[in-house]
Amino acid sequence: MTRIFRLDASIRGEASVSRALSDTLLETLTSELGDVATVTRRDLAADPVPPATWGLAANAGFVPEDQRSDEQVAAVDYARMLADEVDAADVLIIGAPFYNFGVSQHTKAWLDAIITDSRFSPGTRPGEGKTAFIVASRGGGYSEGTPRYGWDHGTPWLVRIFRDVFGYETEIIETELTLAEHNPAMAHLVDLAKENRARAHEAAEEHGKRVAASFADAAAA
Repeated sequence: MTRIFRLDASIRGEASVSRALSDTLLETLTSELGDVATVTRRDLAADPVPPATWGLAANAGFVPEDQRSDEQVAAVDYARMLADEVDAADVLIIGAPFYNFGVSQHTKAWLDAIITDSRFSPGTRPGEGKTAFIVASRGGGYSEGTPRYGWDHGTPWLVRIFRDVFGYETEIIETELTLAEHNPAMAHLVDLAKENRARAHEAAEEHGKRVAASFADAAAA
């Protein structure tokens, strides 16, 4: 059985590009894997992590269990549940919309909560032997050669967390200029935006097929 966890954080609903790319990746994986795949989903835009969770759960770690407040107990239990979803998965699909030059506040609150769980504390590397896909979408242009190259403080941070802290084999599927069709000042970039998006969907399909094949090969060995 191959267990997939998908996280969405975009506030744009059906108009979300990161959700559309995650759809392509997930559909490819489940199509290739067939009945051996199970999927757990969490939508942080629809069901955000309460902002107080991290502080309560983190501070609970300094208090004997029998002396924790009811709020601390609830926060630790909630963080453990979030960590359970991730820890149980073989493949992560992390939808990563780019807001205000960084990650979504929902994503940061979710990760902060998970890191309070001992399985995900720095040095534990729970992702060894597993794969995480960072599915990134950016409204403007931040690639090398653009005026705002280096302003993307979201994607590199997520890679640092999932690859270097958690130990996952981490892949990036990304596109940008996603606001070109909605911003008159970016009208001249519409064709390039469409090309970027098409390439990203192709990459999602290729990655999905490759990872599914690796699981099939491992099962056959």
